[in-house]
Amino acid sequence: MKNLSQTNYSSALQTVKNLKEKYGKTWNAISTENAARMVAQNRFKTGLDIAKYTAAIMRKDMSEYDADSSKYTQSLGCWHGFVAQQKMIAVKKHHKTTSKKYLYLSGWMVAALRSEFGPLPDQSMHEKTAVSGLIEEIYDFLRQADAIELNDLFRKLENGEDVQDQIDNFETHVVPIIADIDAGFGNEEATYLLAKKMIQAGACAIQIENQVSDAKQCGHQDGKVTVPHEDFIAKLNAVRYAFLELGVEDGIIVARTDSEGAGLTQKLPVSQEPGDLASKYLAFVEAEEIAIKDAKEDDVLLKRDGKLVRPVRLANGLYKFKDGSNIDRVVLDCIISLQNGADLLWIETPTPNIGQIANMVNRIKQVVPNAKLVYNNSPSFNWTLSFRTQVYEEMLSEGIDMTAYDRNNLMDAQYDDMELCRRSDEKIKSFQMDGAREAGIFHHLITLPTYHTTALHMNDLTEGYFGEEGMLAYVKGVQRQEIRKGVSCVKHQRMAGSDLGDDHKDFFTGDKALKAGGGKNTSNQFEVNSENKKVEEKLSAVEV
Repeated sequence: MKNLSQTNYSSALQTVKNLKEKYGKTWNAISTENAARMVAQNRFKTGLDIAKYTAAIMRKDMSEYDADSSKYTQSLGCWHGFVAQQKMIAVKKHHKTTSKKYLYLSGWMVAALRSEFGPLPDQSMHEKTAVSGLIEEIYDFLRQADAIELNDLFRKLENGEDVQDQIDNFETHVVPIIADIDAGFGNEEATYLLAKKMIQAGACAIQIENQVSDAKQCGHQDGKVTVPHEDFIAKLNAVRYAFLELGVEDGIIVARTDSEGAGLTQKLPVSQEPGDLASKYLAFVEAEEIAIKDAKEDDVLLKRDGKLVRPVRLANGLYKFKDGSNIDRVVLDCIISLQNGADLLWIETPTPNIGQIANMVNRIKQVVPNAKLVYNNSPSFNWTLSFRTQVYEEMLSEGIDMTAYDRNNLMDAQYDDMELCRRSDEKIKSFQMDGAREAGIFHHLITLPTYHTTALHMNDLTEGYFGEEGMLAYVKGVQRQEIRKGVSCVKHQRMAGSDLGDDHKDFFTGDKALKAGGGKNTSNQFEVNSENKKVEEKLSAVEV
């Protein structure tokens, strides 16, 4: 969707003109053009403006995916506003449009990187407001990216360059955020209150999981405990009411089930009649037949198929699900969620196996034909090993001689250029497209990529900088790459808003403005003429 900055600019021009006429000489120092320019550079005045705008984008994208599965969407998880900003600047630079590119806000990364308690595991121990605070921060940085880029275009326009079309059709950096509310941080009222804060900060899509809130675990760890469907539906309702109260009619709810890996429940719901939701949930609970005389004092007993049974209860009071019931529970969870207000599904899986995902989704689609997934392309998976193992089994079934490979050591780098690994990498490369086509995956995301890239790049820089390379490690590995690849923050002063601030000082103070962008600004060293730029591009191509 286009920002239509010229429409905002023209409208603002007229508004400021009218105001100046209304308030007379006291407003003489206010430039109509400068004020209109600032309005155009800040299209979104509130988080709710963003939530409404981005919700409409997601609804449109969902409809387009229903018609054509190749039109799936993607995102990367970001833990800071600057990270999100640089991601979207890079998206616009490399792909020319932000269409179908979202942001993901991971509760895991909030816990690990944004809590005042310090680094925490993914167990809903971080402050609730850290989530909405990060959403607000991300959109502040994205709006600043809009302002900086538009400010550059207005400068060019004032210098006589023909950039009017770029201004008129400017595409904003503001895109949808799918925001993780964990298991709702308490009861349904707590979920509603936090959802409101997240929506007010700009979230158009809220992802909520069916774990017990005070026993929440990362989806890729053990010890997960799910709640009965009635409890989860109450939280879906709480999120929907929050959207409606705030006027975000297109708000998206992503219902996540952790039942694939969860073997425990905290509660036994009350069944009112055979076959109701509670009855279906209870049917999954493991139980042993028992005679009343063998029941212990204070035992919990159920009547099942005309027989008395005792649910298997652990020492901590939790109840155990039947072994092998996980997939059936996933399917039922998803159907019930979609029938009770959810828009999208999230299924946590132990490995990235399209066949296994499709098996569950196809069963769901028998009841809800337009069921769609948000799928976590998780760094918790060993992608290389998982796909090499899948391909190993495929090649074995094709009768190919596999004696060149050690089945128990497929990660070995000696295999990197061999047929098994080439086929494996091709499967990884096409995983998102294949998953969108075969397994109903509307949105592919990586939850923690920027956590891992930060660690990787610091590892590489530290190795050289504190070793023999010294400053060359930074220059060769970072700054030279930034210059040659056109990374926006190489001029970090500009990226932080220095040029934008200089122009605002001009607006506010005129000739008396004390500006940072003069001849002694060392950022001028990064200005290159067209001939130097061609040389840099050639060098970059050779180096890449």
